[in-house]
Amino acid sequence: MTFPNMTGALSGIKVLDLSRVLAGPWSTQILGDLGADVIKVESINGDDTRQWGPPFMENEAGDSAYYLSANRNKRSIVIDLSTPQGQALLKQLALKADVLIENFKFGGLEKYGLDAKTLLAAHPKLVYCSITGFGQSGPYRQRPGYDFVIQGMAGLMSITGTESSGPLRVGVAVTDLATGLYATVAILAALRHAEQTGQGQHLDVSLMDTQVAMLANQSLNYLVGGRPPGLIGNTHPTIVPYQVFKTNDRPLIVAVGNDGQFKAFCSILKCPEWASDERFSTNRQRVINRDQLVELIQQKLLTEGVEHWLEQLLAHNIPAGPVNRLDDVFNDPHVQQRRMAQSIQRGDDVLPTVRFPVEMSQTPAAVHRPPPRLAEHTKEVLMEWLGMSAEEITALSQQRVVVE
Repeated sequence: MTFPNMTGALSGIKVLDLSRVLAGPWSTQILGDLGADVIKVESINGDDTRQWGPPFMENEAGDSAYYLSANRNKRSIVIDLSTPQGQALLKQLALKADVLIENFKFGGLEKYGLDAKTLLAAHPKLVYCSITGFGQSGPYRQRPGYDFVIQGMAGLMSITGTESSGPLRVGVAVTDLATGLYATVAILAALRHAEQTGQGQHLDVSLMDTQVAMLANQSLNYLVGGRPPGLIGNTHPTIVPYQVFKTNDRPLIVAVGNDGQFKAFCSILKCPEWASDERFSTNRQRVINRDQLVELIQQKLLTEGVEHWLEQLLAHNIPAGPVNRLDDVFNDPHVQQRRMAQSIQRGDDVLPTVRFPVEMSQTPAAVHRPPPRLAEHTKEVLMEWLGMSAEEITALSQQRVVVE
């Protein structure tokens, strides 16, 4: 299938993607959504996530849902990095790129001559982004780092869960995803700097640093107060009521953010006297007397269902909502009108995707290419980026330096 020429804010930017799994591919997918030409370099076995399932698509490629989630708007080539010819070929591609992203272990690309120092010496304007578990310095820099491990080590799991459940990881790889977002922000800033000065740079992005930063107010609660927060489940450490409650059918989230909202909330529950009760009249007092107030609220909310309470809460501008499953989410009329679920044609296949979640009035993000089959674009990219002939590529393929 022929796709239109790539447009968008990053049209003309060439990205060489040596990353795999999620943090790096999430970043390069964003760059591709914004118009960059992203070349995904894979081993002969492909990105690990191609095998992470089920579920898999019932098509010839057997695409995994995990792989599809992070690899649209890219072209796939396969180069054998273990060969000198493959290393030389990849270096040629790097010298044509504006951005290189890799998530090899610390020092893993030095033996191939593809490390930041070597490539920046040959291509000073290159933006070279390294994504690792623990960064390029520090005593843990040699350790492998996966999202789950970092959620525990960086403190996220110490505040996620309850006393009865114990520490819990977040149900999506939030550390990987946030690292991909921070990497993208840094890449865009570095591209701006390179555009102005002609000087590229090495970006050291780590999952550990990202997750420590992402604790936000919880980190500052500790740094200011000197006490580490504990497991808080679905409650808020400094706002009450701000949590999940049971109703007589489904769970309901109530997020009362100020004293005015609390007064309105009390009226809805037909307990206006709570708003003047000295135990509950201010948020400070509500936090101190959390257990008593939450028990009283819970008793009231159990008398009706979610839709009953939502109608009244939203009529009074009190933030509230149900706890939806994903079938509820993608059947929600608001999500449907915002076109969050979309599809991409790839040959005879129709592949699902979730769109870039920002509407841009002048340079909208778009789907230019479906997630690629393994090695689908090897010949195309080598001809386009390096001007190689079909015969030269065939010879490399016969030597198993590349796979077409």
